[in-house]
Amino acid sequence: MPVLTFANTKGGAGKTTAALVLASELSARGIRVTMLDADPSGWLTRWYQKQAVTPFLTVQPVCDETIEETTVKAKKAGGYVLIDLPSSGETVLARAVALADRVLVPVQGCAMDAQGGAEVLDLLNELDTRCNVKIAHSVVLTRVNAAVTTRALHAAKDFLSARGIETMTTPITERAAYRDVFDKGGLIHDLDPLEVSNLSRALDNASRFADEVLDLVPQRALLRRPSAAVPLRPAA
Repeated sequence: MPVLTFANTKGGAGKTTAALVLASELSARGIRVTMLDADPSGWLTRWYQKQAVTPFLTVQPVCDETIEETTVKAKKAGGYVLIDLPSSGETVLARAVALADRVLVPVQGCAMDAQGGAEVLDLLNELDTRCNVKIAHSVVLTRVNAAVTTRALHAAKDFLSARGIETMTTPITERAAYRDVFDKGGLIHDLDPLEVSNLSRALDNASRFADEVLDLVPQRALLRRPSAAVPLRPAA
């Protein structure tokens, strides 16, 4: 079953939010989702423990030593496996990238975030050139103001375009629902529209984002690429 890894070496890029938005929408559609929380901060694990979510969604904390075995077991359960990575930790980053059928690189609409995402993209290029391991990947713009196109967002798009990097059409927009769900627990779909502003717009954004991901990575048996040792850069 498909494995999607959310990766950016810069903190605050929106990795966890993007993963949760996708997981919430897929599980609301009755698609099984296993989320692997590799971030020591454990935001997904904390969110999941607040209240029962849905029988279609589970969250499991993982680390460098357990991520590969846990991913293999999660794939056997079916559906989608979503891996949320920390902004640091090169070993777990390399392993999660190598396990992925597609890497999604969340980038907040600014050049600094784009540069953090570029470090992940450099690792993907290294896998390709040194190991002949090609892993599909896309940038997803996050925390985008739906009403205003900022100069910083233009700069991020220009930076990515200059490198020939594929950017998803649907961004993750800045919505109150995406913040509130971490406090309240449950799915975005469970939030009260009387308590959360513009909930319908958040749900529409989540739906369009999930549709694009499903088009990129359909839920079907995937031909696995040849396994290869993942090059790990020496620690700085």
